[in-house]
Amino acid sequence: MSDLLKIAGKTYQSRLLVGTGKYKDFTQTRAAIDASGAEIVTVAIRRTNIGQTAGEPSLLEYLPPEEFTYLPNTAGCYSADDAVRTLRLARELLDGHRLVKLEVLGDPNTLYPNMIETIAAAKVLVKDGFDVMVYCSDDPIIAKQLEEIGCCAVMPLASLIGSGMGILNPWNLQIIIANAQIPVLVDAGVGTASDAAIAMELGCQGVLMNTAIAAARDPVLMASAMKKAVEAGREAYLAGRMPKKLYSASPSSPTTGLIA
Repeated sequence: MSDLLKIAGKTYQSRLLVGTGKYKDFTQTRAAIDASGAEIVTVAIRRTNIGQTAGEPSLLEYLPPEEFTYLPNTAGCYSADDAVRTLRLARELLDGHRLVKLEVLGDPNTLYPNMIETIAAAKVLVKDGFDVMVYCSDDPIIAKQLEEIGCCAVMPLASLIGSGMGILNPWNLQIIIANAQIPVLVDAGVGTASDAAIAMELGCQGVLMNTAIAAARDPVLMASAMKKAVEAGREAYLAGRMPKKLYSASPSSPTTGLIA
């Protein structure tokens, strides 16, 4: 494939990024990741053992870093200081790993991002040598500021984390995409395959999800569906949809040479 996702100088065939939380066990996590075809997997450093808790099963045993690109995230952080501290710990645990997902939350009820703290953390992390993919609001001005700070990707929410409400903000997403010189990925709010396809049809370069797969009745089957949806949405975007024509029908069959 020549149409590859490029983030922080590295290319990936899959445009679906998948979280590793909320599954019943690490075995199901591995099965879902395999079905999704994802090459980048996110891990919440505060909630998942990747070696910081001795004697307990480690995600590294089920998803070896030599097979997947890890994306440590700051889920559960409510301040810039906590987020920076968490990602510095992740870098130590993963032998100098630089690619990270920054999210600084505003409150525990909505999990909406606190953009003031997010921007503060992004400045520190970029200066500290991290490649920062950042969860953000759907504000085009904020998204551009994060790009100018030096983040390698912006990831505006489609709707609230874990809500499954789908793409509620297509117009703002399109503005962000049109103005960005770095990858734009939808992060949060995807509920089913059609949501992922819509995100890709809008021009997003990828989709990051966790709950939509892990909370499905059959997570492995849903992971497979998401893989297909992201691929189909990307192909539709590249193909270019036909124009919408209100009250203007256009027959698909010839209108000349009809039998009288």
